[in-house]
Amino acid sequence: MDAKLLDILVCPLCKSPLIYRKAEQELICKADRLAFAIKDDIPVMLADEARELTLKEIESL
Repeated sequence: MDAKLLDILVCPLCKSPLIYRKAEQELICKADRLAFAIKDDIPVMLADEARELTLKEIESL
């Protein structure tokens, strides 16, 4: 992922900053407990396609 892009991306729902998880290829919004996938270096920032995170996953961040 391009570092400049990571600096400007925010959650499309609440506009909170996102956490980049390189190994999982996801962008995480702690506020909404969502993980947005990154496919072919392109973040998929659609709420309908985001994965809901468990409380345990959120606590480990």
